[in-house]
Amino acid sequence: MRGKLIVLEGTDGSGKATQARLLAQHLAREGRAFREIDFPRYGNPFAEPAKLYLDGALGAHAGDVNAYAASVLFAVDRFASYKEDWGGAYEAGELILANRYTTSNAVHQASKLPAGEREAYLRWLFDLEYHRMGLPAPDLVIYLDLPTELSEAMLRKRQQATGTHADIHEQDEDYLRACRDNARSIARQLGWTVVRCDRDGTVRPPEDIHREIWDLVGMLP
Repeated sequence: MRGKLIVLEGTDGSGKATQARLLAQHLAREGRAFREIDFPRYGNPFAEPAKLYLDGALGAHAGDVNAYAASVLFAVDRFASYKEDWGGAYEAGELILANRYTTSNAVHQASKLPAGEREAYLRWLFDLEYHRMGLPAPDLVIYLDLPTELSEAMLRKRQQATGTHADIHEQDEDYLRACRDNARSIARQLGWTVVRCDRDGTVRPPEDIHREIWDLVGMLP
């Protein structure tokens, strides 16, 4: 019996890692068996191509690498992670909680394409990962929606706190804005559940957002 796959998705700076942590803590308190996964898996050799892309080694701008080529870089890491790490647990019925997944390619890479070409790209992407590579499709995708100006502020705050630098996606506000517009359209098209992470021009408290997410997770059979 296969398990369930829950994906937390959103543009950079939308709070995915925080919400994944709060959800994992809540699941643990409830005594639920689950496993966390996070992409890209920085430090793993299979994630190195994706890291090189994000670091600008293949081009200083996101658009320097086309949507299809960039998608393959991230897909390789996901395939390897399934084989190395969580595939057995999922096949045995365990709940998998993912911070990013194939859905991140849909958000970030489809935004590089003209609107008329995005549907064909999405068909190609999901066929590649869910059918040809054999990765499971999510049972629930929760898209954390945050206006770009707020997500940019969150990114700067995180980078200052951790001493990290912005990758080529995070450096480009216009690209992040295009990703958000694209993601909102895809969420409607594919039936993703959208959680608004702002209220009255400010970011909602993480615990407030988490309560909404927990209600959604509780609806899964």
